[in-house]
Amino acid sequence: MKKILSWDEYFMELARVSAMRSKDPHTQVGACIIDSEKHVVGLGYNGQPKGLDNKFSWDKNEKHYYVVHAELNAILNSIKNLDGCTIYCTLFPCAECAKAIAQSGIIKVIYLSDKDKDKEYNKAAKKIFTECGIEYEQM
Repeated sequence: MKKILSWDEYFMELARVSAMRSKDPHTQVGACIIDSEKHVVGLGYNGQPKGLDNKFSWDKNEKHYYVVHAELNAILNSIKNLDGCTIYCTLFPCAECAKAIAQSGIIKVIYLSDKDKDKEYNKAAKKIFTECGIEYEQM
């Protein structure tokens, strides 16, 4: 019998496929937001803002000034109010994205990689989620 993806696997795969759209040669990140009825309401990947498509450097030290993160892109691309939603991310969100997630009303974060867990911005993101009552778990 053919394996059927669980809902978590399905939504994380959508985030992973979204990451494949990123032109970042170092780290491709994707995000998928779902509502309480398991409908996809936002997708995003890390990339340069609309209209800048690859006009700025992807150098590790410079790209942070010009890149919109996958989580923020998914929030900005969302098609409805995000109160009570869950976001699936291929990489644990940074503090800036954690603030946007909290402000948007998302209540749960499911992520694949936590490769930056020792970085201050990652620790700050976890504090934001904890203090705002946002559940987070690694898949």
